[in-house]
Amino acid sequence: MCQPAWGRALTTARRLSDLARLRRVRDRIDREYARPLDVEALAHEANMPAGRLGREFRLAYGKAPYAYLTARRVEHATALLRRRDLTVTEAEAALTVGFPSPGIFRTRFTELTGTAPAATHRRRRKTSPSGPTTYSTPRALLSHGRPPASHHPDHRPAERNPS
Repeated sequence: MCQPAWGRALTTARRLSDLARLRRVRDRIDREYARPLDVEALAHEANMPAGRLGREFRLAYGKAPYAYLTARRVEHATALLRRRDLTVTEAEAALTVGFPSPGIFRTRFTELTGTAPAATHRRRRKTSPSGPTTYSTPRALLSHGRPPASHHPDHRPAERNPS
């Protein structure tokens, strides 16, 4: 006859096994964020139906698997856009971290960070070896010659006199 404690032990063992599988899925997302990943493939790897993987993953990590993947991609793109030693455009960052298009990247980036990728890129600062701190400017602004004065760090808009 089955003891009640055995049932609890079996339930606990299954739960631990599920958590281990979820951790493997999360680790794969963290490792392979730049590759095309879909929930069906992740669920197959975890030996779970996709719906169950989504529910369990959300319970364990607070986000659905695809939302977690998107957040990781945005984190890595933010790091790329802020790096001082690289000149990366928004489109290059989008493709590098695995977004299928720059438009989707801009939308998701803005949803998660509250700022546009171009604004994050403009705020990136770099120090020139010869002197004061300068601000990098997106390539789009440089393509037509000199950037507008409003992008210069010392620019202050003219005060308007109320008439």
